[in-house]
Amino acid sequence: MKNLIKRKTLLTTLSFVCISLLFVFSVESADLKVMINPNQQDVLKLKELNSCEGCTLSGANLRKANLSKAKLSRANLIFADLTETNLAEADLIEADLTKANLTGANLTGANLVGAKFIRVNLTEANLTEANLSRARFAWANLIGADLTKANLTEVYLRGSILTGANLTEANLVGANLKETNLSRVNFSGANLLFVDFTKANLREANLSGAKLIETYLSGANLMRANLTEANLSGADLTGADLTEANLSGADLTGVDLSGADLTGADLTGADLTDADMSGVKR
Repeated sequence: MKNLIKRKTLLTTLSFVCISLLFVFSVESADLKVMINPNQQDVLKLKELNSCEGCTLSGANLRKANLSKAKLSRANLIFADLTETNLAEADLIEADLTKANLTGANLTGANLVGAKFIRVNLTEANLTEANLSRARFAWANLIGADLTKANLTEVYLRGSILTGANLTEANLVGANLKETNLSRVNFSGANLLFVDFTKANLREANLSGAKLIETYLSGANLMRANLTEANLSGADLTGADLTEANLSGADLTGVDLSGADLTGADLTGADLTDADMSGVKR
């Protein structure tokens, strides 16, 4: 009898839990639909005036639209489809582009200060000379993107993928690129002062002539990277993999290379004054 009562009590409890979970999921599903459902009046306003600051455009289909110089500061563009959209010189200050699709979009000269790009798709997007200062790009896809001369000061790119991207002469002072995939990225002539590249993948990256003063490269993968004439003075390269890297003519004064792997690396003409070479593998 006692066992029967226990079973009934257990079944009642389980039924209550299941009903509660179904209610929660239904509410969350409804909330998600609301979150990605654009305000149609806002969409019309944008199309008519090329301006919709602070508007709700989440989930909007703006594919291949001409939004050059559009005013979209603080706009909600979560899940928006902006594939091949022209956003040249657009004002997107503090806009939320979480999970938006910007594949092939034109963002040349756009103002994206403080914008949010969580898990966004920017594959082969054009961000030449765009202002991305303090923007957040966590787990974003920027494969093949063009960021030539872009302002990326204090930007957050941790965990993002930038394979093959072009950051020639870009300004990344104080940026966070921890654990970021930067293989084959072109950083030639870029300003990388105080950037955090801890455990980043910089395999075969082009860092020729780049400023890497006091940059954090601990545990970074720099296999076959091009660092010719780069300024790495005071940088932290502890445990970094520099196998077959080209460091000819590089400034390595005061660099911490303890535990780094320099097997096959080219150090012709490099300045290693006061560098810590303890435990280096060559």
